[in-house]
Amino acid sequence: MTLGSGDFPTDGHGWAELLPERRAGSPLKGEHRAAWAVIGAGVTGLACARRLGELHPDQDIVLLDARLADQSASGRNSGFAVAVSHFSGGFQADRMDDYRRVNRINQAGLDLLRAQVAKAAIDCQWREDGFIHTAADRLAIRECGHFLRYLEAMEIAHTPLDGAALEAQLGAALYQGGVHVHQGVLLQPAALVRGLADTLPANVRLHEQSPVLGIDKGAPLTLTLPGGTLRSDKLVLAVNHEAAKLGFLRRRLIGSTLSGSFTRVLSDDELASLGSLTEWGVLSLHGGGATVRLTADRRLCLRNAAEYHGGELLPDALLARRQAIHRAGFEKRFPQLAHVPFEYAWSGVEGISRNGTNFFGRQADNIYLAGGYSGSGVSRGTAFGTALADHASGNRSPLIEDCLASEPGAWIPPRPLLDIGAFFTVRSRFRGVGLDR
Repeated sequence: MTLGSGDFPTDGHGWAELLPERRAGSPLKGEHRAAWAVIGAGVTGLACARRLGELHPDQDIVLLDARLADQSASGRNSGFAVAVSHFSGGFQADRMDDYRRVNRINQAGLDLLRAQVAKAAIDCQWREDGFIHTAADRLAIRECGHFLRYLEAMEIAHTPLDGAALEAQLGAALYQGGVHVHQGVLLQPAALVRGLADTLPANVRLHEQSPVLGIDKGAPLTLTLPGGTLRSDKLVLAVNHEAAKLGFLRRRLIGSTLSGSFTRVLSDDELASLGSLTEWGVLSLHGGGATVRLTADRRLCLRNAAEYHGGELLPDALLARRQAIHRAGFEKRFPQLAHVPFEYAWSGVEGISRNGTNFFGRQADNIYLAGGYSGSGVSRGTAFGTALADHASGNRSPLIEDCLASEPGAWIPPRPLLDIGAFFTVRSRFRGVGLDR
């Protein structure tokens, strides 16, 4: 397969549109040599490059992204940095070690991000007050019971909420029950990515709009780009579902395209109609349910559509049609704000596997990879990227061992069965979503 620049499309729709203009890193041109190359400037690649710069202050590290860093998938999620994962289905006591392992990884990533945001004074609307998990219909209410048993057994700080409490806090009568999990961070994802990208160590060079079109696995490794080549001793792939484009995880990881909309800035009266909280994040207890945010800059954001679209963003015409779905979900929750228009729409792609696992470790001689976070990439990707830098440098740590213990990825069939299977894999996540859509 021969790649071209057109194999890495992007658009201008995302959280970055809510921020001032930024001066991007220049594309890579000409012939270059470095000790390390990292492909992908999302949270995983940024964490990996940062740690490599700290571990090897006298070596050159080159970080490449096919797009602008803040237009990556990491800059397009709903802005939840998860500390406590939700494992759907009944609580299983024999899985407690695995639950703890995943949550340790989440917490490690959150701790790393907190320190980086504080040290660099990154203005990303960081709010560390956890999230509200909600249920609107029978299936999700049953899942709420499972989740509460899990939280109690794992001794995780939480507060159960009934429908009246949820309406008082959120201004939405739709929800019948839920739980506030106290750990976790809300943030502006594009602002986070920008801040991390603009405060890398001095020996890390970031080149944006620099797609890697091919990898020669000789010694040194040779990366071919539209404007030149980069030779490196070691390579880290932090491109999530796009690893398949470069010849890795072709039968293990696919991209699910999600979409949502932002309102304009709410007035004082409109904000007052949303209850007692001035900023919050809601995650549905149905795995395919809507994600809703009231942001620090007084916008409502709702994401309630996901589909298999070949691992790409939605074109403008299709995204406009998806806004009808966003609108229906918005007005179902906030009928008092039916007059408030959407100002932006966005789409983004998450990497998922058939069995919901993550990928971490060496893929070939001097080539390492991390990815596949199923929507929990802000904290987990930070942990995986940091641990991968240490792992590739020959270091050992409990975090590396936790990451290496990820379950192997289940096999995905080739095309055209891939497209059929991916369609139904994504669709199955949203079966029975009901009122939680």
